[in-house]
Amino acid sequence: MTSTGDSRTGDSRTGDPHSGPAAQQAAQGLVVPPGRGRTVRTAAQQVTFKVTGQHTRTASSFEVVVPPGFDVGAHVHARSEEFFYVLEGELDIFAFEPLIRTPDGWREWRSAGGDRVHRATAGTVVLVPPGCPHAFANPTGSAARMLFQSAPPPDHERYFEELLEILAAGGPPDDEVVAGLRARYDIEQLTPLRHGRARTKER
Repeated sequence: MTSTGDSRTGDSRTGDPHSGPAAQQAAQGLVVPPGRGRTVRTAAQQVTFKVTGQHTRTASSFEVVVPPGFDVGAHVHARSEEFFYVLEGELDIFAFEPLIRTPDGWREWRSAGGDRVHRATAGTVVLVPPGCPHAFANPTGSAARMLFQSAPPPDHERYFEELLEILAAGGPPDDEVVAGLRARYDIEQLTPLRHGRARTKER
């Protein structure tokens, strides 16, 4: 069993553990202690890579800190499946096909079956199958934290790395650059990504 000891690299193994001599050795698990894993930080978002395509063929796992005012924007994946588990704080979140995909925002969307945006508190689980529009945003005055998984790896790992580099530049992100990034990683954006401190909103 391997424990990740480097807070930046998050893992002592290199190469593909599913091929070559390593594949012939005894199966080896992975333990990631609290606070460990490779973390990418910007003013817009903080993402810690916990389990990556280097470790599994199943799903990339991330711990995500969502600051006040961050809105990932409604989007959809043709191939990827995603899983969200809220650990702390509150998020507005949805996962359904709306009656109308309005381009200016998703907060008032509803499905044919009456589903609406949900205020997700700690313990809320959301599963997003391929082809299902979804989004999350933090409308409160405090940061939220969630476990996020994306399958199959490693596309979302690369997307996070490149997106956070863009957001780290500050100011509104370049729409054309972000659009090209999304096209490479199976993301059809339906409403804009926004970040910046929001007014506290209660329900």
